[in-house]
Amino acid sequence: MNGGHDLGSMMGFGPVVAEADEPVFHAAWEKRVLALRNAAGALGEWNIDMARHANETLHPVDYLSSSYYETWLKGLEKLVVAHGLATPEEIAAGRALHPAKPTRPPPTAAAMAEALARGTPYDRPPLSPALFAVADEVRALNINPQGHTRLPRYARGRRGHVEKVHGAFVFPDANARGLGPSPQWLYCIRFSAAELWGRDGDPGLDLSIDAWESYLEGFPA
Repeated sequence: MNGGHDLGSMMGFGPVVAEADEPVFHAAWEKRVLALRNAAGALGEWNIDMARHANETLHPVDYLSSSYYETWLKGLEKLVVAHGLATPEEIAAGRALHPAKPTRPPPTAAAMAEALARGTPYDRPPLSPALFAVADEVRALNINPQGHTRLPRYARGRRGHVEKVHGAFVFPDANARGLGPSPQWLYCIRFSAAELWGRDGDPGLDLSIDAWESYLEGFPA
């Protein structure tokens, strides 16, 4: 979707300042937010793409004025309310006011550590042959979806070349809407800076992004 979270190539936000020796967490509450997001996600009420979209649907002023883990916490609040795990009144009160909704059993700390170490595979068998091959010229579609998408605005409508065919993976745009994996082929597309930003683009710079097949259109040979 188009929103305040899609900041790639946007001007007016100042330089990106790297923090030397940045810690994993800047405060103890950030650890708790990460644990809450992981534990709540393991209940099976939503998937990772739904969780990302919850963050994206925060009001732009709220999103841009929040720290990284603040957006995670606010997104989690939206998720638990939307899926009936808590009410706004319970969040405001900081305690349960109603009987809990039945879910999967909460994971133990040991089970969560094992699951995180194991990872979650998102590759899937393809439903059809790949439309594109390495070196094919393609153009990213100029789309403006209301739902979740992984195609950044700065690449829409721009031409590039297929650099790599990754395989077929869960399509996040559909998965975020609860439509299931809907696997698609995933490609690495290389764009020149001039194609993305015109004559102001660095002539020595190329940029690669991963893009699902339905984001792309080809050109006849």
